[in-house]
Amino acid sequence: MQGRPRLADELVAAFTTFGAMGYVIIVNPQILSATGADRHMLIVITAMAAMIGSLLMGLIGRLPIALAPGMGSNVVFAQAALAGDGVSYGTALAMVLIGGVLFTVFSASRLRERLVAGFPDCIRIGLQGGLGLFIAAIGLRNGGLLTSAGHFGDLRQPAVLLSFAALIVTPLLMVRRIPGALLISIAAITAIGVFVPGPGGHMVTRLPSAPVQVPPWPGAYVLAFDWHEFLTHLGLALPLVGYFFLGDFFSATATLIGVTRRAGLMDAQGHLPNGRRAYLADGLASIAGACIGSPTVVAYVESATGVESGGRTGWVAVFAGLLFGASAFFWPLIAAIPPQATAPALVMVGVLMMDGLRQLEFGRLRDMVGTVLILLLTVATGNLVAGLAAGCLAWTLLALAEQLRVPAIMWLTDAMLVLYLVLSTMTSH
Repeated sequence: MQGRPRLADELVAAFTTFGAMGYVIIVNPQILSATGADRHMLIVITAMAAMIGSLLMGLIGRLPIALAPGMGSNVVFAQAALAGDGVSYGTALAMVLIGGVLFTVFSASRLRERLVAGFPDCIRIGLQGGLGLFIAAIGLRNGGLLTSAGHFGDLRQPAVLLSFAALIVTPLLMVRRIPGALLISIAAITAIGVFVPGPGGHMVTRLPSAPVQVPPWPGAYVLAFDWHEFLTHLGLALPLVGYFFLGDFFSATATLIGVTRRAGLMDAQGHLPNGRRAYLADGLASIAGACIGSPTVVAYVESATGVESGGRTGWVAVFAGLLFGASAFFWPLIAAIPPQATAPALVMVGVLMMDGLRQLEFGRLRDMVGTVLILLLTVATGNLVAGLAAGCLAWTLLALAEQLRVPAIMWLTDAMLVLYLVLSTMTSH
């Protein structure tokens, strides 16, 4: 029988978890800045969302799992609110809010088990893999290793060469299982960038005069929901609401199961400890995140590193949340981190998101076709929802051809995606 966890052990586990997932404070604002939002404010929003989400999980769910704006959902959010080419930032926040409310309602019911059982694994795996490839491509472009024309970057440019070197070194750190490998890589490349010339005649890294400052209040993004545009673009918005809901739901399910299993917290029947409370905390975190201007807040699988360090209780999440809150005071230093430093982190996050492909049954054609279509079309078109639509519709048609029962959740998903494709095609002409 295990003894009662010591508070000191939980604190060490919290530092380990924060070190493993702290890259989100740097990477998330860079992704969201494509919407035209202020990057300095986005740093503060990211830190606040991670703090609130982790505190909710620690105090309500009582599990050693930290939360932060999700890698993947932030990309979809940025695409929806792309500067000059999408809905407003406030409309995208309204989508996240409704998705969080749906998640919270489902977390308090018994429908969540049916939902998980009814959604095909291959579609979930394809969605995760497609997002992974898309995130990796963003990293390559940000670092100058991939041009807008699809060509490899010019290694004669010192900044591009720095990105290439970082891309080689970062996975080496991870292979050696060095704690906080991504943060170490980001910090090292940022430091080296002080001496490397970049485009425009400036150095790659330009350090601020005051690295520590009181974080500004992101008032322009707090409760900034644009309900008028949401209602006038309802046909385009509803599929994305469904995406944020389903994405958060399956991410939470996979993370909660994976981390609690590794921690030895599951009971003999394989049930999650505090399952309903943990789902509730996750849903409330997304609602709170949307209210302060953040995309969907999700449970991070990197919390497993804290579990491996001895963390077993919600105190890990509480301490990690406080560390995220403290990081907001370093926003000028975080804002100085160049894209060359975050490029390898994005690529490695994308690579890790591909791990689900090994669970596919390669002899089952309907599963393979659905998954591969999601992967190919997401990367080729740069449209995550279009890739998901192709994969879901293909899976449904092939299942019908094999005279299999199509779950109700798939019919609903297909209907929303078809509506999205029709309306997005009409509005693009």
